[in-house]
Amino acid sequence: MLNDLQFAFYITAPIFCILALGILFKRWGWLNDAFAKSGSDLVFKVTLPCLLFVKLVKTDFRHDLPLTLVGYATLATIALFFILDRFATPLLTQKEQRGVFVQGAFRGNMGIIGLAYCLSAFGDAVIAAASIYLAVMTTLYNVLAVLTLSRHRLTQLDEQRKLSLLVDIGKNPLILSIALGVVVSLSGIAVPALVLTTGNYLAQMTLPLALLCAGASIRMQEFSASPPLYWATVIKLVVAPALLTCGGVLIGLRGPELGVLYLMSSTPTAAASYPMTLALGGSQHLAAAIIAATALGSLFSTTCGIFILRSYGFI
Repeated sequence: MLNDLQFAFYITAPIFCILALGILFKRWGWLNDAFAKSGSDLVFKVTLPCLLFVKLVKTDFRHDLPLTLVGYATLATIALFFILDRFATPLLTQKEQRGVFVQGAFRGNMGIIGLAYCLSAFGDAVIAAASIYLAVMTTLYNVLAVLTLSRHRLTQLDEQRKLSLLVDIGKNPLILSIALGVVVSLSGIAVPALVLTTGNYLAQMTLPLALLCAGASIRMQEFSASPPLYWATVIKLVVAPALLTCGGVLIGLRGPELGVLYLMSSTPTAAASYPMTLALGGSQHLAAAIIAATALGSLFSTTCGIFILRSYGFI
């Protein structure tokens, strides 16, 4: 049991430490909002795409594709979204909070926190499975977020604006870099050593910079006592990961694949949900509060979840 607890702690503790350093550096004045925004943009547009591309071009995609994992996660996420959007939102009296609540309860920060968890737990061995999972689920998350925020906004979007949002999803740097890495790997094209070395240098910046910026972006003053915040946080960190993981166990997922499923689904709400909320006219205060609450809470809930899965021999 002690070894299982140690395993779980070693996965989440380094992420927690770097996030905490980001909070401290911001308080001490070493980091500011401008740095956090610029750093996050750099991670999203450059270093994380480089990390994914460099890892994927070295991966053999002709064998052992995680079809069961990705297929199950897609169907389970759509089912969870439908339940939240159709049955939970009528309980909220303020319409502008409904889409934000749904988005905050299912949309995870897989590109930064999720990938960091997976690499910390299983190393480079899961990079292919985690990357394919990330590509499919990032696309799905964005589409579902647009659907729920559009459905529950106070004024309806015109068709041109909806189309523009969907085009932006297709331009997501993470999706593009994963697609390029898979295509290059399957084609057998030899990538020059200079490109790989440069990409590796940029890739090594990704997780430390991303986590520091994530910590610096957390604002305690954005917490506001409200039932939608509490319920969205509980669903995102406890209910959704538990349901998805139990389903994964029932269909036979074990080891690293089950670990990827749990770690990706247990991540805090994606920071990208905030600008999308602003663009679609939802409650930005609730969105910011959910991001902050889940960012802090996930470190404890994920540790407990990994400990339980490890104790019962599932991963």
